Amino acid sequence: MLRAVAGDPADAQIMYGIDGARRLPEYELPWLPGYQGASPVRIGNDAAGQVQGDVPGEVLAAAHVGRTAGVVPQERGWELQRWLAGRLQEAWKRPDNGIWESRGEGQHFVYSKVMCWVAFDCLVKGVERFGLDGPVERWRAVRDEIHSDVLKKGYDAGRGTFTQAYGSSALDACALLIPRVGFLPYDERVVSTVETIRNELTEDGLVLRYRTDESDDGLTGREGSFLICSFWMVYALWGIGRHREAKELFGRLLALRNDVGLLSEEYDTRAQRLVGNLPQAFTHLALVNCALRLSDREAVQL
Repeated sequence: MLRAVAGDPADAQIMYGIDGARRLPEYELPWLPGYQGASPVRIGNDAAGQVQGDVPGEVLAAAHVGRTAGVVPQERGWELQRWLAGRLQEAWKRPDNGIWESRGEGQHFVYSKVMCWVAFDCLVKGVERFGLDGPVERWRAVRDEIHSDVLKKGYDAGRGTFTQAYGSSALDACALLIPRVGFLPYDERVVSTVETIRNELTEDGLVLRYRTDESDDGLTGREGSFLICSFWMVYALWGIGRHREAKELFGRLLALRNDVGLLSEEYDTRAQRLVGNLPQAFTHLALVNCALRLSDREAVQL
């Protein structure tokens, strides 16, 4: 969603190399075994060329959190945010690769649309709360259009749950974030979504990001439970008033830490071990947010 047309002087993409490199070509090393024989081993990341609809919302939300906290923005910060708004005004209507960097065909991912709503919500708040200059009426109209579109096409009233994408029956743990980003309060639609995900998208009580046999992600094979998703469940359970269950799940997740207190990206409930990238920063961020939430303190909304 951030990717601009070729030749655009304001060209942007969803990720860069640590040294600022724009080209991150991906290739496999078939002769090199991964951890315990895992394969394929890849260098680079083709996702650098993807369209991920949630990214503008994440960027604009971070900017808004900074303003609210009193961080003084750079001179061109608001100009950049307005530029993002201009690109997003029509781009939100198109399919994308989603937060999980799906290698399958582009889809209208619900969480991508929700984060596009967040983008315009933050822009509107920039005008209303901080007196910044911008076409606020247009931004409000786009925000309302996205909200209506998601409720109409992304919520399955028969099952009582938000789905992974428009026209799909697959579930996605990202739906647990819908109330946290302000898109909806903890109402009956959120409660039923939390319940459906807990009943249908868990293995041994831990949350999968989605079921690989139900989602066209372009990958093969089984994956473990994503630990960040289980922490999202902790936060969601607390939000719908199930405090005891939230604390129990939080305690179980803490017990999965290794001997130096670190967590990985995933947990394999069959092998009963941590798997994936270790340590994983976003897992620990989710842990901190849950600790704050369960301590009745305001958590950072990231």
